[in-house]
Amino acid sequence: GLAIVMALATAIWYAAHDNGLVIEAFSVPPDMVARGLTGQAVAAQLQDKLAAMQNATKSARPAESYANNWGDDIKVQIPETGVSIGELYGLLVTWLGRETHITGEVFHTANGIAITARGGGDGGAMVTGSEADLDKLLQQAAEKIYERTQPYRYAIYLESETPPQIARCREILNRLVAEGAPRDRAWAYVGLSVLDGEAVNGERSVADARQALALMPDLVLAYENIDQSESSLGHDEASLAAARSAVEVLRQGRGIDINARARQVALPSEQETVDSALDDFMAVHADAEQMVALPDYNGSVENGRQALLVSLAMLHDGAAERRALRNLPPAADPQTQVNRAAGEFVADYWLGEWSSVVSQHASLENSIRKELAAVGAAPAYATGLFAKQLWPYVASAMAELGDFKEAHALIDRTPLDCYACVRARADIDTAEKNWSGAAAWFALAVKQAPSIPMGYYRWGRMLLAKGDLDGAIAKFAAAHDKGPHFADPLEMWGEALIAMNRSDLALAKFAEANKDAPNWGRLHLKWGEALYWSGDKEDAKKQFAIAAKLDLSAADKAVLAAWIKNLG
Repeated sequence: GLAIVMALATAIWYAAHDNGLVIEAFSVPPDMVARGLTGQAVAAQLQDKLAAMQNATKSARPAESYANNWGDDIKVQIPETGVSIGELYGLLVTWLGRETHITGEVFHTANGIAITARGGGDGGAMVTGSEADLDKLLQQAAEKIYERTQPYRYAIYLESETPPQIARCREILNRLVAEGAPRDRAWAYVGLSVLDGEAVNGERSVADARQALALMPDLVLAYENIDQSESSLGHDEASLAAARSAVEVLRQGRGIDINARARQVALPSEQETVDSALDDFMAVHADAEQMVALPDYNGSVENGRQALLVSLAMLHDGAAERRALRNLPPAADPQTQVNRAAGEFVADYWLGEWSSVVSQHASLENSIRKELAAVGAAPAYATGLFAKQLWPYVASAMAELGDFKEAHALIDRTPLDCYACVRARADIDTAEKNWSGAAAWFALAVKQAPSIPMGYYRWGRMLLAKGDLDGAIAKFAAAHDKGPHFADPLEMWGEALIAMNRSDLALAKFAEANKDAPNWGRLHLKWGEALYWSGDKEDAKKQFAIAAKLDLSAADKAVLAAWIKNLG
């Protein structure tokens, strides 16, 4: 009755959506069958090898986006007798579904054996060799099947091998670009974008990703690749624009061509990039916590941990940063250890630990070079990475320590179309009190990244050190306009107002800055000074008491001690 109709309807629906891979029993010579190597045994070994390759293929591309997708459904067909329900379902699948059937045979040759495998109606592929190398031959046959039926997945599999087979991977992706359907072409461009980024060709990586977007405008992974490649080139403005586009697509629910697990991580990861560029470090901290809480995808949890450390440093909360560093779970993986060392290096820079930054430089470079070499990256990749992501900070730290000769020698090795590199040049000139030189470099920095507040803030800091209070306030105001949750411009704005004998106006700036960096020792010290000069000694004492419990530089500790002594 109705139950039978419902069961049949259900069976028809499942059959129509069955996209699995069926490996039929191979034809095998009788002498090999007599030794136990039946056609089903060959099919089972092939099944294991295909499943292993598929499990080793890590891609954000969703399974349903493949025209010829097996999913995780790889099975060996076992012959049955009679007309069973299973056989009836098999007929429905053959009629309505899109299963890929693998057939083949093993036969003797003059020099050993040959294995022929056919998949999806193609002409088949043959491998030959000694019978003693049967396992090796089956692996070769499995790879040929994988390439013919799942070319994009096979390319990603080749890229993930150790060492990676980059040339072969690129060959397959280029073929997909030339011959594939639009969706396959878009994803092939994404794959080429990754390869070009790893080959230190950031410009080409960006161009490939833009080709992907021309075919699929909402392909989130293409925006992510542009973000990462532009960042590696030191093009912070372009990186921010790409990250914003990715966030917009994800928030509007348009970026569906990405698997569920990758999509879950993509939003907080790209939002963290946006918030970091805008110096909203409370938001960065929240984004990073979300990344750590979600299931790991391609190292996302560890990336979140590193972002947490850096966000705490940028919030001037040294005690919390050190506590978070101590509480990191143990890491035996060398790459994770190197990534953590890099995160600690960046955190030390933003905490003003100049000696630590300089002392870590050589060992960090060596460790990164070693890890990059282990995954097959070209030596030039490491050098390009250091020039834009490491040397600007080391050179700035050298200048803060008074080693201007070494600072200039190192920064001169970095490119001029790199935001951090140009900003570091300005910081070095600021440390030398070369005001005109610093101003020129800061002007170039904000021209390169007009949406990013850091350049305006540091320009204002330079003008404050020079004694140009009105000019400094103008830059702090510009920085605040670009990054309304960036505490540093507000705090320095307050310091400028104190210097102008307008401590009464400084109070509002310190109070606003406190919302976005509540554990900043210097902020509470200067807030206390402004309260004192405004005639509020009791509240000044309270701010000094807060400052005394937080991280302070040696100079600020001396100033605080003098204030506390003066107030009794």
